[in-house]
Amino acid sequence: MGQIHIIGLGAGSIDQLPLGVYRKLQQADNVYTRTLDHPVIASLQSEGVSFTSYDHIYESNDDFETVYDTIAHDLISRAQNDTIIYTVPGHPMVAEQTVRLLLQAESDSLEVTIDGGQSFIDPLLSAVQVDPIDGFQLLDGTALDRDTIEYEHHLFISQVFDSFTASDVKLTLMEDLPHDYPITIVHAAGSDEAWQQTVPLHELDHDFPVSNLITLYVPAQSRDQLHHTFKALREVIARLRGPGGCPWDQKQTHESLRPYLIEEAYEVIEAIDQEDDDHVAEELGDVLLQVMLHSQIGEDNGFFTVDDVIRHITDKMIERHPHVFGDDEVDSADAVKQNWDEIKQKGRPKQESVLDDLNEALPRLLFAKEIQKKVAKVGFDWQDEEPVWAKVLEEIEEFKQAVANQSVDEAELEFGDVLFSLVNLGRFYRIDPEVALNRTSNKFMDRFQTVESLVKQDGYELTELTLEELDSYWKQVKDKR
Repeated sequence: MGQIHIIGLGAGSIDQLPLGVYRKLQQADNVYTRTLDHPVIASLQSEGVSFTSYDHIYESNDDFETVYDTIAHDLISRAQNDTIIYTVPGHPMVAEQTVRLLLQAESDSLEVTIDGGQSFIDPLLSAVQVDPIDGFQLLDGTALDRDTIEYEHHLFISQVFDSFTASDVKLTLMEDLPHDYPITIVHAAGSDEAWQQTVPLHELDHDFPVSNLITLYVPAQSRDQLHHTFKALREVIARLRGPGGCPWDQKQTHESLRPYLIEEAYEVIEAIDQEDDDHVAEELGDVLLQVMLHSQIGEDNGFFTVDDVIRHITDKMIERHPHVFGDDEVDSADAVKQNWDEIKQKGRPKQESVLDDLNEALPRLLFAKEIQKKVAKVGFDWQDEEPVWAKVLEEIEEFKQAVANQSVDEAELEFGDVLFSLVNLGRFYRIDPEVALNRTSNKFMDRFQTVESLVKQDGYELTELTLEELDSYWKQVKDKR
């Protein structure tokens, strides 16, 4: 059986090594070490201990994952039917990816043991004078994930080996923190070589002192500085609905909020049509507000929370995209849509009609479009747009005839046929009827308000002018817009 004996070198000087660990290192013929960049290594070398380091692996690879995999595989290979000693800075179980890989490789033919080593966490907390009971988080600078950072806790970032890693860390932190937020660089906490320096965040990678013993300390951020986070939004909505909150928000129900959700959705569409990104972001925030209010009402009533809302949509997206999260393969957007529809029907009772699951709450133009899409899936559809054009013209003629017959009921039905056929025509050209009508309505309003301004500039009131005169103004505006 092969053996890998992992020893932690502690956070500081050789005086911190346990006597038993010191003796094992002294008696070893050769010791493998992840890096020579540690004060204990120099002390042991001066006493005759021989080390084989993996520093050259860092220099020959572009990413840390490859570095750690290479080191672990080499150690496992050397340990076949042999016992080797492998040292790492600090404690082996704190921020040591190679140790994790070795433990995962442990088997009937390979034994991995761990011995001592003071973690750098204790001297680090002392150096920056932080009580761990206040809450702290230790993260790996080589794999910093913004979504995992908890800024309301004291944050420590280790494995910041060089200026490139420091630059990546800086850019990640600047997504959430002010550019001048104080960051403390802590070197070799607890050793004779210890020092620390506080710099503004934007200067973090300026003349960065390269060292394996660097840890960054980011002080806890206050909640009022984190208004861009989901947690802050959820807290605000809960407070508005809770005791001492807003009377208007407190009395809202799912039913009372219905018109606001529709209104806010249309305002997003308007902002998109205006090609105003800032406005789009603002209006999407208003839609999100509606989602949060409905979720808080659900939580207040004990039925569901926003976590349930997020879980449902996350599970749905994963389930309905097996070509992304599974092994399915697709070659077009149409294939994706077909998969979506097939998966959507799984587990549902068999429909008596293809129109059974239509959303009755849709605006009628969209409702008409959904009807046409449903029946098209079972083949009840024209293959090209020419007969659709003909159908539109046919329905217009029938509407004219109904009007000529002076039958209001008949005219209303025929007018509905005209609209229905126009929705179908738009579908062939991938035009959404609600969006199209919304854009036209906005265009008309813009032009008419300009007409109003021109009429007032000329000293008239709208009611003083004939239709022909107003139309002249309209043509003037239309030519310019």
